[in-house]
Order: sequence, then C-alpha cells, then structure tokens
Amino acid sequence: MDHITLALPQEPAGGIAGWAADLVDAMGAPGAGLAVALENLFPPLPSEIILPLTGFAAGQGVISLYAALFWTTLGSVVGAAVLYWIGALVGRERMYAIWAKLPLVKTSDLERTEEWFAKHGTKAVFLGRMVPFFRSLISVPAGLERMPLPTFLALTGLGTLMWNTVLVMSGYWLGDQWDKVGDYVGVLSKIVLVLVVLALAFCIVVRVRSRGTAQHRRTS
Repeated sequence: MDHITLALPQEPAGGIAGWAADLVDAMGAPGAGLAVALENLFPPLPSEIILPLTGFAAGQGVISLYAALFWTTLGSVVGAAVLYWIGALVGRERMYAIWAKLPLVKTSDLERTEEWFAKHGTKAVFLGRMVPFFRSLISVPAGLERMPLPTFLALTGLGTLMWNTVLVMSGYWLGDQWDKVGDYVGVLSKIVLVLVVLALAFCIVVRVRSRGTAQHRRTS
C-alpha cells in the first residue's frame, strides 16, 4: 500500500491528530481502529479528533468509508471489552486505587459514572457511548457489576456505531474543515441522545398500545 500523508490543518505533527494520522497512514483503517481502542482505554484521548479525522481520511480516498466505520466501531468495542474485564477482574477497591494514580483523570469522574450506571443500568451502557468521556468509563461499572457480557457487547456495539457514524460522517462531509467538529461535539451528543430517547419512547408507546389492543380483543 502506498504511503499517503494526510494534510492536517492547524495541527502540529506531534499532536493527537498527527499521531492518529500517522497510524492511518501506516496501517490504513485498522490504524484508526487502534487509535479508537486506545481512546477507550485512556479517556483523555479525544474521539472528537480521532473520528472526524478518520472521516476526512475516507473523504480523501486514503481509506474507504465502510472500512472507517467498521474499524473504528470494532476498535471501540474491543477497548470497551478490555475495560469491562479490568473492572470485573480487579474489583472496585483496587480499581479506584489504580484510577487515583492515573494522570489527567479524576476519581470523581469514575464515581459519577458508577452512579449513572446504578441509576440507568443497561440504558447507561447504550446511551453512555454518545457522551464524551462517559463513553469510555461506563465500561468499568458494567464490569464491576458483572453485567452479562453478550448484552454489554451488543449495547456497546450499537451505541458506538451510532456515535462513530455521526463523527466520522461529519469529518467526511466537512473535508479539510474536519477539525471544527470538536467545537460542536457537545451539541451533536445532545442531539443524538434526544433522538435515541425519542426513539425509545416511541417503541415503548407502540408496545403499550399493542398490549392494550391485545387485552381488549381477549376481553371482547
């Protein structure tokens, strides 16, 4: 495969975008997947840079759009699975002790994520994939509570695919303006969450109405 250098506006060669671009240049789409897997394992690495950059690379023909979506989603799921097993095997006390020693992260962030998981359960795993920083941390309480692994992976894959698609496609459409996605990632996150909540509410209404209709038919 020919080595193709990405043109990255307003980003130093040693920055995160430069690092991610080097991975894509060297490994193609699997390099983007590796970058996203590491982003899950180390939350300070921002997906709002890595994913739009991957979309930009797809728009430039460096990788295919399908490969960009597939590998970034696979990387997210693999990274989330690693954190799940770390939480499951290490345990709560040792996990918090390790977390307190890590740079650029706060114990309070892990505590808030655990509280959110306790409140929302499986929905937290799905919705958490669309909230920056929480998208990585939500795997830890899922592992600590030994959430069924097939359920965890299914919800992680679905939520991740939705969020990755939004950011990758944003970079794809914006072209050399891909770096502007980070300015609007909070708004994008809220829009996606609202759409998901509305979709869930719609499904619940349809199910309740279907049950009501079925009960009415049995009693009539």
